[in-house]
Amino acid sequence: MRRHRPYTPAVIWDRRRGQEPGPPDREQRDPFTEVLHGAPIVAMLLDADNRVIRANAAAREFFSLDASRLPASIVEATLESRLFQLVSSGTSSEEVQLVHRRRLVAATIVAGRRDGERILFLQDVSEVRRLATVRQEFVSNLVHELKTPITSLRLTAESLAGDPPLADRRRFAERIVREADLISKIIDNLRQLGEIEAGAAATDVSAFDLVELVRETVGRLGLQRPVNIGGPPALRIAADRAKLAQALGNVLDNAAKFSPAGSEIDVEIRDGSQELVIGVRDRGPGISPEHWSRVFERFYKVDGARPREAGGFGLGLAITKHLVQLMGGRIWTEAARDGGQVFSIALPRELLTAP
Repeated sequence: MRRHRPYTPAVIWDRRRGQEPGPPDREQRDPFTEVLHGAPIVAMLLDADNRVIRANAAAREFFSLDASRLPASIVEATLESRLFQLVSSGTSSEEVQLVHRRRLVAATIVAGRRDGERILFLQDVSEVRRLATVRQEFVSNLVHELKTPITSLRLTAESLAGDPPLADRRRFAERIVREADLISKIIDNLRQLGEIEAGAAATDVSAFDLVELVRETVGRLGLQRPVNIGGPPALRIAADRAKLAQALGNVLDNAAKFSPAGSEIDVEIRDGSQELVIGVRDRGPGISPEHWSRVFERFYKVDGARPREAGGFGLGLAITKHLVQLMGGRIWTEAARDGGQVFSIALPRELLTAP
């Protein structure tokens, strides 16, 4: 007697269409492919031998991984031995510093659907950790910079409360004004930085003579040392005059503070094919290359032991960098050939106008 196979909804559905039910499409029904293929996080499916058998689109892009090479060992697939150490250790979550790509990732390992399989998730947290470090350093540096003048204010006020002689009272009062001005300047600089970084600072472009601006800035600063200005005798530029004057003033003031008393400062203007470059060279001891990029960070000081009166409080160059970038330019520093340090401000050539 012929036995009839019981109908199931799937069989009936196929028979109505004249089709026999085929085997399920494993690729389409694989949760890894269905759910994680387009996920914005690196995900790799590992087998019991820690081989990568699947990698989603984010993983293939992050590791420049060719899917046709899979399955492959995790070291072969990613070129990162520290990931192999992680998956072999039995740890479910850990932050790993990748060597080949120089990125910090948060790694999480969860069990897969089949026995022995695991899914390794990686999230790039390099920028998050960097910003956290920047915020921590910022708060620490701000507290340090404000603590000194506030302590001085308190001690001076206590001295005044003791009813000192008239001459001392005048000196103490001048000290209070000086420290209060310093605190006010720190607050104003921080406010300006905040406005620039928030995109609230607008530019007011006008045409003016650059050499005249340099001479005016030097006179306003009262540097009390020779300043040599070299370059075209007349060059008109279209830019934000006030912001460029402030940026140039900060660089000149920095050159004077870190140069021997009475030494010369050179200002060289170069009119290139695509950029206008203003170079300010001092005659100081120079800066080690490892500090060149960091001197533009807020509160960063090459010599932490230098007194505030000599070295400022580390906001001038940070503001200068943002002002220059706001005008579409760039700023950098390098060692001068004959000693000293050069700070260069470059503005796009298209901002220039005919003299």
